[in-house]
Parts: sequence; structure tokens; C-alpha cells
Amino acid sequence: MHYCINLQILFELYKTLTDIFVEVFRMGLRIFVTCLCVSVLNICLAQHQPSALDKLDQTLKNKIQFTQAKEAKLAFLKRPETDNNNQLKRYLQNRTLYKEYLKFKIDSALSYAARNLRIAKLLKSHDLEIETRLDIANLYFPLNKFLEANDILKSINSKSLSKAQLKEYYLSEIEFYEHYLTNNDNKGFKIKTDQYRDSLLHIVDRQTMTYHINWSLKNIRSGNLKYAEKYLLKVLKDKPENTADYAMISYLLGLDYEMQQIKSEAIHFYALSAAGDVQLSIKDNAAMQALALLLYATGDIDHAYNCTQSAIEDALFCDTKFRTLHMSNFYAIVNKAYLQKEAKQKDQLKHYLLLISTLSFFLVLAVIYVHKQMKRESRMKSELATTTRQLAELNKMIGESNTRLNQVNVQLLEANKVKETYIANFFDLCSAYINKLENFRKLVNKKASEQPDNLLKMLRSTSIVDNEVEELYKVFDSVFLSLYPNFIDDFNALLIPNEKIEIKHKGILNTELRIYALMRLGITDSAQIAGFLRYSLSTIYNYRTSARNKAAVSRDLFEDRVMKISSIISVL
Repeated sequence: MHYCINLQILFELYKTLTDIFVEVFRMGLRIFVTCLCVSVLNICLAQHQPSALDKLDQTLKNKIQFTQAKEAKLAFLKRPETDNNNQLKRYLQNRTLYKEYLKFKIDSALSYAARNLRIAKLLKSHDLEIETRLDIANLYFPLNKFLEANDILKSINSKSLSKAQLKEYYLSEIEFYEHYLTNNDNKGFKIKTDQYRDSLLHIVDRQTMTYHINWSLKNIRSGNLKYAEKYLLKVLKDKPENTADYAMISYLLGLDYEMQQIKSEAIHFYALSAAGDVQLSIKDNAAMQALALLLYATGDIDHAYNCTQSAIEDALFCDTKFRTLHMSNFYAIVNKAYLQKEAKQKDQLKHYLLLISTLSFFLVLAVIYVHKQMKRESRMKSELATTTRQLAELNKMIGESNTRLNQVNVQLLEANKVKETYIANFFDLCSAYINKLENFRKLVNKKASEQPDNLLKMLRSTSIVDNEVEELYKVFDSVFLSLYPNFIDDFNALLIPNEKIEIKHKGILNTELRIYALMRLGITDSAQIAGFLRYSLSTIYNYRTSARNKAAVSRDLFEDRVMKISSIISVL
């Protein structure tokens, strides 16, 4: 009797549970289908990109190969002449290399221009000297040496120049005032720019790129945007792709469309121009910067971040102070927005993982329900026991999942702490360097007017840069050890006893520890580490090899063990 009552109670309990499972399954299925549709829609939208941006993305992936091809071309052009005593041939070879380096590496171009100035003086050729001085003036603009460039231009008597030299002179004057206008909206500078551009247009052939560019800029600056657009589109049809002319006309079209507020077309042509610049290894370019700014304004953070990264890399590689200063502040803004977006995506991923886990749980229960329904009549008791056992297994699985999620959360917390700390210190360093730059500018200005000889001596000294690099390393060491206070001890624990590293000054890492500190932060590329620490790539390889040779653990596992050294967050 008791057995029948218990069986009836169990049967009713089972029936209630199955009804609940059916309802939960239906609700879970609806949620799952909805989330699936939303995910597919998001993927489709994310993959829909303008073709020009697709081309730019692909081109950026091969950026290193384009740079290597450029360097191979330069190596070929540097082959020594058979007649080393022919100064004119040396002059022509130097000028060819100057032109190749002009938009690639400013300091190299300046070196070849300086050699040509010496040759011109040796040959006592007034025309060659004028040509070389104009070349040097053009190099001073991206280096922000406007006063030096102005001195050169003022020293040249334009009335004594040939037509070809006069063209270069006008171009240099236009470049000079346009660089000033970038930072100072001065009406007088605008008038000067227009005057020199009008003078240039009067003497150049209308079929040349010089005429096309300056005629278009004249109309763009004066507001004749539709006229300039029509003119540029006509010129672009005659220019083959993957050429400097095509990239330049595309940039001007992007500028024209941006001023017309047609942002989609502006992005299209900026992207074409930027892709061309990358393929041609033109490091001193404006298209990538303009594209990054416009993409950020339209909310395309991912592309804006990639373009900003590329623009900063090019500016540093080419050593164009003008573009580096322009992009440094913007880079901080884009980087912050990019990190915020990443954090938001991580939160969404957590929610999706939780939802998928819940749906998976419901689906497992649904499978159990179907299985039980099929054998309900004959194996009710055994199925109830099986359900209990399966629920216990599920609880164990959930517990294991929670453990893994906790581990992931600790890692994310550590990563976020590292990012927040370094971002805060990055802004502090930027602010400090801006103040130092301002003080240095005042000092240079004072010495330029009062003590020009001391100014030259000061500029030749590298002590300022060395001190700043040393200060940067101290800040890095301090911040890193605040995040990983036991790093030195943990690192030494991985070495054999007689090879442990002794720190001379508390809180200051030596070079070997600094290399592995950068690796612990995720910077594992030796080239990046070499750039940060101002060592050659081979030196970095030697340090890493030496450390592995001193390891108390397996050489193959040594760097993996270093990457697992815990921060203060992990300890807490």
C-alpha cells in the first residue's frame, strides 16, 4: 500500500517536472533562435565594408613586404659609380637617392642633400647650389624646422632663378606657409600661400601634376568644391593605379568630398590614396591621417585604430616631427575608444556565454525529458534515478565551468589593471613631455636670439634624449614592479642558483629583466622590444638566449613560465 502511494507521488512529481521542462524548452528555443538571428545579422553588417577599405586592409597586411621592396630598390641605387672622381655623376646619384628617401626617411634624404651641397660648392655651380638648398628647405618642413627653412628661402634671390628653379622655389614657399597654416589660421599666411600658388600656376605646364595639384588646391581652398571635384575626377581617369600620381589625386578628391560633407566618398578616396601610399612605401603621407580622423568621426573605431597605428608607425619610421606631433594626441583618443569598445565586446561575450550555457542546460534537460518519455511506462524508477545522477553531473560541470570562469575573470582583471595603469601613466608621460617640449622650445628660442653658438652645441648633444630615455625606463620599472612586485624573485626562481640576478638599485630593472618584463606584458616581438630599449635586434636575441641557457627549468618552457608570473591582482 505504501509502495503504491509512494509510486503515485513519484509519478505526479515526474509529470510536474516534465511539464516544467517542456515549457522551459520552448522558451529557451525561442531565445536561442532570436539570439542566432541577431548574431547572423551582426556578422553580415560587420562584413559589409566599402571596397576601398577592403583594399586598404589587405594592403596593410603586406606593409612590411612593401617596405622591404623599397629598401631593396634603395640598396640597388646605392651601388658605387665606376667613375668615383666624376663629381657631377656623384651629384646626380645623390639627388636620385634624395628623391627616393624624401617621403621614406627624412634623415637619409637630408644626408644626401648635404653631400650634394658640398659637391655644388666644390664645382662652384650656382644652379646646383640653389637646387640643393631648395631640397634642404623642403626637408626642414616635416622636421618642424620652419625658421631654418625660412632662412634658406630668404637667402635666395628669386629674380635670378631659371624657370625650373623658380618653380621649385614657389613650391617651397607654398609648402612653408601651408605648414604654418596647419597650426595657425593666419589670414596673412593664406594670402601669401595664394600669391605664391598663383605665381606657380603662371609658369608651369598645364599638363603636369604640379599644375593639377595646385590648380585643384586653389579651387578647394577658395570653396569651388564642385568644380575641383569635376576637374580631379577627369585627371584621375588618366592616371594608372598604384602610382604616386593616382594616390595624390585620390587624396585631393578625399579632401574635396570631406569639405563637401560627403563622408562616404571622402573615406573611399582617402582609403585609395592611403593604400597607394602603403604600396609605394610613402611614409610621409597625409591620407592615412585624414582617413583615421574621418573614420573616428563616423564611429568606425576599428578601422580608425588601425589607420592611426599605421600613421604613427610611418611618422616615426620617417622621422617626420610634423606628423608625429599631429597624431600623438589623436592616437590617445582613438586608443581609449578602442579599449572601451573591446571592454564592451568582452562584456557582451560574457553575456553570450552565460546565455549559451543556460540554453545548453535547457537542451540537456530537454534531451533527458525526451529520453524519459520514450521509456516512461517501463522504466520510471530507473529514469528518475538517472535524472538525479545526470543533474548531479550537470552541477559538477557547472561547478567546473564556474571555476574556469573565475580563472578567466582573474586574468581579465589583471589585464584590465595593467591597461588602466599604463594608460594613466601614458597620459601623465604625454603631459610631462608636452611641458618639456614647451620649456625646450622656450630655451631654444632664447638661445637662438641670445646665444646661437650655445644653441648649436646644445642641439648636437644627445644628453637630453639620453636623460629622457633613462627617465622613461625608470617610470616603466616603477609601474611594472607596482603591478608585479614579486617579479624579480619569481624570475630568479626560474634560474639556476649561481646565475640569479642581483639588482644594484632597488626598484630599477636591469636590461635582461626589462626585456622579460616587456614580454610579461605581452610584447613578445623582439623587434618591438629592441625599438623600446634602443638596442639592436641581435642584442635582444642574445639576451633572450642567455636567459634560457641559465634556466633551471627546460629551455623550451622558460619563457612560458615567465609569462605565468603572477601580479598583485592574482595574489589577492
